[in-house]
Amino acid sequence: MANAPTKPTTVKKESSSASGMFATLTIPLCILTTILIFIFILADPSHYKGGDVAAGEPEDVFGIVHRGGYLVPLVMAYVLMVIVFSIERFIVIGKASGTASIDTFVRKVQGFLTAGNIDAASAECDKQKGSVANVIKSGLKKYREMELETTLDVDQKTLAIQKDIEEATALEMPMLEQNLTIIATLVSIGTLTGLLGTVIGMIKAFHELAGSGANTAALSSAISEALVNTALGISTSAISIVMYNVFTSKIDGLTYAIDETGFSIVSTFAATHKNK
Repeated sequence: MANAPTKPTTVKKESSSASGMFATLTIPLCILTTILIFIFILADPSHYKGGDVAAGEPEDVFGIVHRGGYLVPLVMAYVLMVIVFSIERFIVIGKASGTASIDTFVRKVQGFLTAGNIDAASAECDKQKGSVANVIKSGLKKYREMELETTLDVDQKTLAIQKDIEEATALEMPMLEQNLTIIATLVSIGTLTGLLGTVIGMIKAFHELAGSGANTAALSSAISEALVNTALGISTSAISIVMYNVFTSKIDGLTYAIDETGFSIVSTFAATHKNK
């Protein structure tokens, strides 16, 4: 049956596995990278007055960020994860869109359908490539099969085409949403980790204030730690929210294109075969 081809299912499983492996490797690598940056770059004595990392005042932004404490590498890793996963999603969704504009592709296919030129519509899918084109081509293939089918009535044939498009969509679309949950999770976890660093910094600051003869340098260091973590946490959440919305918007656009073209395929078949 054309409804549930074995090969595409295998391809999608392999793609899902590769995406899962990418996430499994990316997360620890990002954390390791930011730890190394924190130790060997941000903690370099050149970023502090007199080269005194422990007691010297930061001379640049690297020293200021380093003053944020040991949660800084973790929050920095979140930012790096958002960047890496965003690049990966841009590549995947770009490939799913195909070689040309989705709107242009949809208009061409609808034009061929209106003219009754199914072969030209299928050829356009071959040129477009990508997930949207794969779904539409599957529907067109089923269209041809239903034209040769003699045991079903028009309504049954139309339903079969619609079901084939839905099944093809179910195979293609989940791949686009992979790793989006990671970006969505970073929205909240980035804020919470930054807040934790803020609280730790403020605890240190109040501890200094509570002591007799509060050390101004230690007090400012504690406040700096709190504010650095706040800034990094907010930055992580802001970037994550923007990228998540960008990707969901792109996926919604692809889904709409599939629904629109799929409806055109079903409607064309019903209209041209209603009296047969």
